[in-house]
Amino acid sequence: MHDAYEPVPILEKLPLQIDCLAAWEDWLLVGTKPGHLLLYRIKKDAGTNRFEVTLEKSNKNFSKKIQQLFVVSQYKILISLLENNIHVHDLLTFQQITVVSKAKGATLFACDLQQSPSGEAQLRMCVAVKKKLQLYYWKDREFYELQGDFAAPDIPKSMAWCQNSICVGFKRDYYLIRMDGRGSIKELFPTGKQLEPLVVPLADGKVAVGQDDLTVVLNEEGVCTQKCALNWTDIPIAMGRGWPASGPKTLSLYLSTHKHFLLISLRDCLTKTLDDMGFPPGIYQFVPYPQANLRSCRRSIHHVILWLATGRMSCMPRCSLHITLYLPPTDPTHVIGLYPDLLPADYRKQLHYPNPLPSLSGAELEKAHLALIDYLTQKRSHLVKQLNDSDPSTPSPLMEGTPTIKSRKKLLQIIDTTLLKCYLHTNVALVSPLLRLDNNHCHIEESEYILKKAHKYSELIILYEKKGLHQKALQVLLDQSTKANSPLKGHERTVQYLQRLGMENLVIIFEFSPWVLKICPEDGLKIFTEDLTEVETLPRDKVLNFLKEGFKELAVPYLEHIIHVWEETEPEFHNVLIQLYLERVQGLMKQYLNSLPEGVPAVAAGKEEGDLGEFRNKLLCFLEVSTSYEPGRLISDFPFDGLLEERALLLGRMGKHEQALFIYVHVLKDTHMAEEYCHRHYDKETDRNQDVYLSLLRMYLSPPDVHCLGPIKMELSEPRANLMAALRVLELHHSKLNTTKAIDLLPANTQIREIRVFLESVLEEKAQRKRFDQVLKSLLQAEFLRVQEERIFHQQVKCIITEEKTCRVCKKKIGNSAFARYPNGVVVHYFCCKDRGVCPTEQ
Repeated sequence: MHDAYEPVPILEKLPLQIDCLAAWEDWLLVGTKPGHLLLYRIKKDAGTNRFEVTLEKSNKNFSKKIQQLFVVSQYKILISLLENNIHVHDLLTFQQITVVSKAKGATLFACDLQQSPSGEAQLRMCVAVKKKLQLYYWKDREFYELQGDFAAPDIPKSMAWCQNSICVGFKRDYYLIRMDGRGSIKELFPTGKQLEPLVVPLADGKVAVGQDDLTVVLNEEGVCTQKCALNWTDIPIAMGRGWPASGPKTLSLYLSTHKHFLLISLRDCLTKTLDDMGFPPGIYQFVPYPQANLRSCRRSIHHVILWLATGRMSCMPRCSLHITLYLPPTDPTHVIGLYPDLLPADYRKQLHYPNPLPSLSGAELEKAHLALIDYLTQKRSHLVKQLNDSDPSTPSPLMEGTPTIKSRKKLLQIIDTTLLKCYLHTNVALVSPLLRLDNNHCHIEESEYILKKAHKYSELIILYEKKGLHQKALQVLLDQSTKANSPLKGHERTVQYLQRLGMENLVIIFEFSPWVLKICPEDGLKIFTEDLTEVETLPRDKVLNFLKEGFKELAVPYLEHIIHVWEETEPEFHNVLIQLYLERVQGLMKQYLNSLPEGVPAVAAGKEEGDLGEFRNKLLCFLEVSTSYEPGRLISDFPFDGLLEERALLLGRMGKHEQALFIYVHVLKDTHMAEEYCHRHYDKETDRNQDVYLSLLRMYLSPPDVHCLGPIKMELSEPRANLMAALRVLELHHSKLNTTKAIDLLPANTQIREIRVFLESVLEEKAQRKRFDQVLKSLLQAEFLRVQEERIFHQQVKCIITEEKTCRVCKKKIGNSAFARYPNGVVVHYFCCKDRGVCPTEQ
């Protein structure tokens, strides 16, 4: 493994116990347990990794207890936690500048130095005092309160600034406190088993937080910025950060455990471990190796790749350590070729390697596959980002003369197909997420072959679906539906698949839905009625025709769904539903009438038992409720010798009230239904419906000839007048009748006493109306007189426009122009009158 750092001793065999350190530029500050403060100057020898260390200054009486040191070189100050209080000293002379008196009892502080847009440094400080957090800012050689104190749930053990938030570690949990004026607190997660919480500030305003053997990186919202956490082999007890010489953006993380000290580059995959190496206690500087050493690694690139192939890199945290960033842009197919059976045999024969390939099997092969997955995942991400670049980089061969693949799409196809194979060997649960990717480039035929070979039919369905091969997917579902041990047994997956296809695949839906409709009509109908956008937007006329041709019994529930649930108003669908109801009712009616014993009358419409009662009730209710069907087109389908209630409803919808009422009064002989009919249709605002009660009265008193109302082929006695029913209509509905026309319909021999109640009701109503009109007339007359009086009053006011009269607004003469006069006598040009409610004042 490549060494990223070399440990170089700075101070060895120091006779004093070191409690805290602070460093800047070439200077090192050391705080000791007895309270001594030591300042060292460190100079690097040219050409070597050795340092010249000089003690420049010491202060043996700096403090009785030095707990924490922080240097702000921009302000030339040293901030320290001494005897549980915050002190500020001059960095050069150690002279005390100020003491933060309010921070007495402090146990911890954290500083944050930022650059303002103008380039000026801004220093903020957070101090933990018992269960409170105090915020300060530095100005004019003094710390001032930034805002009020924040209450903390416990005594802080560790904390760091994270842009405008502070991440605080307590004994049991981590919290994020927002500096937004309200001090909102967000609980993050427990600290785990470790004794002290670890919070370290990182670049870009982020923090690294430790939880047992894991380390996560959080932003100011408390959201993890990595796909997964760093996983260590031991629980760290300390953690820090640094920037090695390989570049300013290459962040290193160092941590200490009870057994060893480890430095790891979060981007470079370079490590240095000091474990049982006999290092004496002291202070060491870890010097990063020069970039040239990294380049030398490329000359032995095949060794690194062989490490990867044999799984020897598997001990590293795979989520964060990207070895490929330090490798040349090697053709990934050459790395894949290190593994058996991952590339086509013809292409693999063309690849050459500097050393014989290792033979892997069992656990070693699984580790190698896991390492290859990490490598290919990184390569894939890199290629996807550059997929549309106009200037593609050419991958390098592992050995000269070995062919390379230049097409990014071809490389992605090989990488995705290889990842699929690796997942099948290591973690089958990852196969489905790979295949569901929108930019999945798996080779169809090869992926199809390996999935079938592995009997992964659920994953094969996903492959087909994402590639648009719906017929193949549905055929697999059909084949697997009858296999006892198959996870795709049954019809549920087929229903779900068909529901997602949409109108552009209607032919495929009609091709593969029949087998489901046959074995389970109820579930099969959900293909066309589920509350999904893809289902609801299917062309309903074509679906209806499909069901009517092959599954007519399902056409009714389909129509009921689109009309009652999806609120379909197209007349054709309402017409068809009525016709289907009618067909079903007619078929059941014949069976019902044939089953009745001789002389036993039929029950009322819709009250029959079984399916007949259910469907006839549906037909009657739909004819009454729906407003979208076309009665003129449907009336001819209803016979004259039966289903008279339904026919009456159609006649009523057509406005033929006398024919409908004839059926109720003289055929069905049901005066209650006749009056209910009038109640439903009466509308005094509509010409054809305002005299419906008059038609009922006429039907009672002057029934028409049977032959005048159409060929109703039933044994009917001659209709007779029903004076009692007519008189009841007069009494109950006198307000809905034209009195003159109603009296004209009465027989000449009608006694006054028979219509006394009717006449009294009419006269009383007329009297009430007359009194109401008289009162209204008097009120209107009074209003008229008031308006006239007001008009006369206003007309008495005179406005004389002389030649000298000027406009109050523009100061010009009114002359012959149109003008406006305010109630207080002010006159202005009409054009100058902008607001009638506000009179202009003198300027």
